[in-house]
Amino acid sequence: MSRITLSLALVAVLASSLPVAAVDTATAPISVKVNMARVLRINSPASTVIVGNPAVADVTIQDPLTLVLTGKSYGQTNLIVLNATGNPIADTLVEVVQDQANLVTVFNAGARFTYACPSRCAPTVMLGDSTTFTEEQTKSLGLVKGVQN
Repeated sequence: MSRITLSLALVAVLASSLPVAAVDTATAPISVKVNMARVLRINSPASTVIVGNPAVADVTIQDPLTLVLTGKSYGQTNLIVLNATGNPIADTLVEVVQDQANLVTVFNAGARFTYACPSRCAPTVMLGDSTTFTEEQTKSLGLVKGVQN
């Protein structure tokens, strides 16, 4: 086996162990969590990416064969990837979901509050929380950042 063939084989093995998803239109929707990013590998070089609803998800071209998908708000939208001549490479559904691990949701007097509880509970801002609660948490975070600077 030549050195080039061996090198290519090694690169293929290393690349296959990376935590990425390939864009495939024949499978279930691509899932990404709100406020999280996910690397997508494609088989042909991308020139243009289109997201049906940019309020739900965003995608950027990292390099011609690598896309970065970011969940912005929970829901569903579609992702279309075009090559340099405008032909579709992929057209797939994207589902943005909320990570429910270690979250506690409290409903009190018609208002919703969310707390992250990995070991001790602390308030966290989630879509759908009370606007007053969200504003208070945002102000508090701003104060903490101001003290850190």
